[in-house]
Amino acid sequence: MPTDPGTARFPRSSPYWPVLTHPLLRRVLPGLAVSALGDGMALVAVTWLALRLAPPGQRGIWTGLAVAAYTLPSAAGTVLLGRLLAGRDGARLAGWDATLRAAALAAIPGAQLAGLLDVRWYVVLLAASSLLHGWGSAGRFTLVAELLPPRHHLPANAVLGMLSQAATIVGPPLAGLLIAAVGPVWVIAVDAATFAVLAVTYRLAIPRGGPPGEPGPAPARTAGFRVIRGDPALLGLLVLSFGFFLLFGPFYVAMPVLVTDDLHGSATTLGLYYTAFGVGALAGGLGTGYLSGWPLGPTTAGIVVGFGAALLPLGLGLPVGLSLPAFAVAGLVWAPYRSTSMALFQRRADAGRLTAALAAQSAITVLAVPLGTMLGGPLTSALGARRTLLACALATVVLGLVATVATVLRRRTAAPAAGDGCGVGKAEARVGGSG
Repeated sequence: MPTDPGTARFPRSSPYWPVLTHPLLRRVLPGLAVSALGDGMALVAVTWLALRLAPPGQRGIWTGLAVAAYTLPSAAGTVLLGRLLAGRDGARLAGWDATLRAAALAAIPGAQLAGLLDVRWYVVLLAASSLLHGWGSAGRFTLVAELLPPRHHLPANAVLGMLSQAATIVGPPLAGLLIAAVGPVWVIAVDAATFAVLAVTYRLAIPRGGPPGEPGPAPARTAGFRVIRGDPALLGLLVLSFGFFLLFGPFYVAMPVLVTDDLHGSATTLGLYYTAFGVGALAGGLGTGYLSGWPLGPTTAGIVVGFGAALLPLGLGLPVGLSLPAFAVAGLVWAPYRSTSMALFQRRADAGRLTAALAAQSAITVLAVPLGTMLGGPLTSALGARRTLLACALATVVLGLVATVATVLRRRTAAPAAGDGCGVGKAEARVGGSG
């Protein structure tokens, strides 16, 4: 008689056990952890090296360009390389992204040694390193869908998220120590080495799904966007994600102003807020795997409502003793969003279209936070930091409520076979209650 999973002891009872013990994924996870740590260090090193290389009086411009170059070109890569990369297996896409990142980032200390590094070449190399990042992200989540049954998708997504969240806690202070010891260019060299480790990991750990030259019929460059546009479920989820990230963008501008002008705090105070958010996000990531039995659509919309509500104390002028724990709760609520939204994509799009759809989704959402950050400047100047935070928090709550209502209405009007998520239909209905 088979053992009841509900009577299994920890850690076997954990939803993460099938992920961590999977014969292929457990070979990849150490490489992902190493590269996540490198990216955590890059959060500090990329901007610090830009400050050192930029001409006097132009530091703000070049630092902004460097940060943008490290992320935004992935959106262009999604469109320009869609015909070539759509339909490739997840490990190959993720491995190619890691290889390009390692090579382009390694060229930065190489140029430094050759005496050729200036701020212009620095930004160009950062842009080259991010060109395949949308496809690499799509490849990681496609690999999860390729290797695991649907009931394990959410815990696996959560593991990927927790690696990134832990790295944002450990990486920046480690980068600070290394920058003080050897300089920012060598921290970027370490980041390049971590991506080289990841590229080798993908190459050796995951068998290839087919010869590189046989990806099947060449799809259109915009195949992923067509998949999303043709599916109301995915389109609704994309709109929700874009709005969610857009409304968070102004916080990067308003928070420092709030801390200095309204709270009369220091950089240490601002760091405490970000640390609280990171700790909350790590705790939220640990709990994400236990949401597998929840209806993912309403849960995803509810996360948006809860996140906006947790940010209200900042906008309402509550003291640090109350707003700081609230910011930690915001991190706790924020953490599951990417995992649940990716699970909805994994369950809705078939295997042949999943990488293209995920890459298209990444191309759109990667623009949202920078756009929101750009809007944060004039908003903060016009409204003040506190009112900007309050407006964004309230707008986030409204966005989540609208998505929740739309989800409930869709579930009530859909056929019995329809699903439950942000427009997600029959694919989720088959598996949404499992796990």
